[in-house]
Amino acid sequence: MRKRLLLLLSILLSFSLIAAACGDDDGATDAGSDDAGSDDDAGSEDMADDASSDTTVGLVYDIGGRGDLSFNDSAAEGLDRAQSELGIAFAEASPNDDGSNRAELLQLAADANPIVIGVGFLFEGDAAAVAAENPDTNFAVIDSSMLDFSQDPPGPYGPNVAGLVFAEEQGSYLVGVAAALKTESGKLGFIGGVCCFGLIEKFEAGFRAGVASVDPLIEVVSVYITDAPDFDGFNQPDRAQVIATTMYEDGADIIYHAAGGAGNGMFQAAKDYSEDNGTKVWGIGVDSDQYNTIGAVDASLQEYVLTSMLKRVDTAVFEILKSQAEGSFVAGPTVYDLSVDGVGYSSTGGYVDDIADDLESAKAAIIAGDVVVPTDPTEVTNG
Repeated sequence: MRKRLLLLLSILLSFSLIAAACGDDDGATDAGSDDAGSDDDAGSEDMADDASSDTTVGLVYDIGGRGDLSFNDSAAEGLDRAQSELGIAFAEASPNDDGSNRAELLQLAADANPIVIGVGFLFEGDAAAVAAENPDTNFAVIDSSMLDFSQDPPGPYGPNVAGLVFAEEQGSYLVGVAAALKTESGKLGFIGGVCCFGLIEKFEAGFRAGVASVDPLIEVVSVYITDAPDFDGFNQPDRAQVIATTMYEDGADIIYHAAGGAGNGMFQAAKDYSEDNGTKVWGIGVDSDQYNTIGAVDASLQEYVLTSMLKRVDTAVFEILKSQAEGSFVAGPTVYDLSVDGVGYSSTGGYVDDIADDLESAKAAIIAGDVVVPTDPTEVTNG
């Protein structure tokens, strides 16, 4: 995985140099810092009927769609912002429960819109295939570099395909620092939605590294809900609640989840355990500011959200739509990292205000290159 990452970074540098040579492409390769259901027929009708203006987008969510309080909702926020600020009309849909109609929904979107966005790396193969059949439509996929590694050297699948990827390990490092500074038990937990396909491990690796930077003797226990190719782990809040409860009972007082909608069960476990035992435990959210998203559904859970690792899918969605509207769409990968506020941490609720200086110092060290955050959790020793 490290070799592939180094290769990707090398390719990104090449893309940056090419973009710099093309004066019209400013802002397209470097990420900016600006801030549903699963019914097949309903999704198909949305894609076919909603797009009506000159600048439109068809967006297909990951399974679960708008309303997951995490990953998909962050994409929806960027979509709503593009509508509000840029006047971009949109159509949206979600795959069925097994994701088997992803290609169909992408094609429906391409039939009606000049740009199509797939929210999640599972769209990669279908997006490459559909894009090849629709050369006049631009495509973007969240969490995929959209590089064809069968090429030598690897390159974009086509001139109409962009990948929007994130330095999740960097944001996770910061919430790891927060957890290490806030723990009273010296034991922490990590719940991953799905192992082992190279994405969620970045969250775990960054979290472990952040914890170790404060105190390498703090223990971190990790549990994944499912293993790839079973991706249903992102949609099992009941299972996450059971895992979290066990971790709290075993002594962890803060748990970080990277499990999409399943992570909502972790916050419920934190509330239940705290009330049942008279001792406060915490959860750390992911992707969006879960103090706000969880609170919108159940305000009683907010006091258990220590912080959240912000993965600015909303920014990525907005920026790619802005580039489309400006005629500056660029194929290939764009990385959203700490230097462009592509990832970060939330302070809503005020629970990390007392350690803000520590968090900002850690952030500055990463941006300056003084700290290089690992992407492989096996590279970090905790406890």
